Amino acid sequence: MTDNYSIINGQFIKNSEATVLISDLALQRGYGIFDFFVSVKGKPVFLEDHLDRFYNSVSIMRLAPIPDRGELKKLVYKLIELNNMPDSGIRITVTGGYSPDGYGLAAANVLITQNVFVYDRASFTKGTSLVTQHYQRQLSQVKTIDYLQAVYLQPFIKENNADDVLYHNNGELRECPRANFFLISKDNEIVTPDSDVLWGVNRKKILSFGEFGAKATSVKLSDVETAKEAFITSTTKIVLPVLAINGKRIGNGKPGELTTKLFEKLYALRMG
Repeated sequence: MTDNYSIINGQFIKNSEATVLISDLALQRGYGIFDFFVSVKGKPVFLEDHLDRFYNSVSIMRLAPIPDRGELKKLVYKLIELNNMPDSGIRITVTGGYSPDGYGLAAANVLITQNVFVYDRASFTKGTSLVTQHYQRQLSQVKTIDYLQAVYLQPFIKENNADDVLYHNNGELRECPRANFFLISKDNEIVTPDSDVLWGVNRKKILSFGEFGAKATSVKLSDVETAKEAFITSTTKIVLPVLAINGKRIGNGKPGELTTKLFEKLYALRMG
């Protein structure tokens, strides 16, 4: 296996030599944020949108110092070139740093890593199934490294013969741990939860497609009962049909017409 490069605080380092000290707040307290995007044919997809969200997370979590947008973009493009990895997933992680007392913020560590990633279109036809669970993610506008609940629920998901979990807060639908949720009513209205969720980049794109009229609004768990279609969105999944929730089939149990149209439009944008 090729020993590719990662970046730690602006320095290009072989993966086999890349280290972070155990005093880092990411390890000591789980304090940190990240963002993840893909590159296709050497070009980062929706990079500006991801950086907007990235710097929002950085600001809310009071992490510093951080390279400015121009410098960060230069590092990303250099990493793609150095690793000769045109089709990939790239993750920028920022930690709370080496805290002297193991609790207070210190100078942040900025890590950029890259791995091969090629989207498999067959996953769209396969779809996914979800099981619901009451949970409200803290600091919902921040893409934190805290996935404690999602990992903890893995046995629960398997016991319910599902692929992932869909959170709700007292009956108000929220999001999946790594994806936004959309529902399509029998009247072809496309809706996604509007509060206490991470503002996903693919979610943002779909809401901007004027011809579809998708909107962010209150979406209730009970709305699932009459849904015509449902899907989730994320960087790795693009648009993924939800074929069942809590064991109940959505629509005819196959990818729906509107979901397919949204996928094709977003996929085309992604491929340039």
